[in-house]
Amino acid sequence: MEPYILILEDVPEMAELIALYLSKAEMSVVTASTAEEALEKLKKRVPDLILLDLNLPGMSGFDFLKEFRETYNKTIPVIIVSARDADEDIITGLGYGADEFVTKPFSPRVLVARVESNLRRKAVTEAAVEKTISFGPYTLLLNSCVLKKGAVKIPLSTKEYEVLEFFAKNPGETLSPDTIYNEVWKAQYGDVTAVAVYVQRLRKKIEKKPANPEYIQTVFGQGYLFTIRKEDKKN
Repeated sequence: MEPYILILEDVPEMAELIALYLSKAEMSVVTASTAEEALEKLKKRVPDLILLDLNLPGMSGFDFLKEFRETYNKTIPVIIVSARDADEDIITGLGYGADEFVTKPFSPRVLVARVESNLRRKAVTEAAVEKTISFGPYTLLLNSCVLKKGAVKIPLSTKEYEVLEFFAKNPGETLSPDTIYNEVWKAQYGDVTAVAVYVQRLRKKIEKKPANPEYIQTVFGQGYLFTIRKEDKKN
């Protein structure tokens, strides 16, 4: 999946210019003109990196950065892009958790290079501390709640990921639909047939032959069995 970048910039022309160059670098971009708008967008999806202007209407860039660092993953890079270049502003921005401070005017190509560099550093940092479970060509990143096939992210809904993680944490154990529903949906009562629906969805995404699954196997009359070979296991 393409890196997802949030641009918080109140000058439309500037936001469009940055977005254009990032898009050319095969990144997915969303823009916001106020900190309040950006915080609302964060509720829907947390980006891989944020480009942040300081001079914003309403909540300032500093206040946004402080709230972001207190609420969300602290490993997500934030690059301040601002015309303010006083030592006090740079020190304050870095003190609040910014990773870099880029002053305007800037070269768009250089800014893209800085974004790419921070994304690579983020990936290395997360890989160093990430707990994982591997099976075949797939890796579950337990801290990030992400499934990857090699270096490529496999899109999963929240519930698809939760079902797959539960399977992966209980390999070689036959799990009944009731057990899966109770543990994943956190409910003793409900529509247990949802389990079969999510199993089918997962098989379509991870199995070479969904009708003859290698990983999520059906144990007739009992439930499902998730298989990980010993050589695939990784903690």
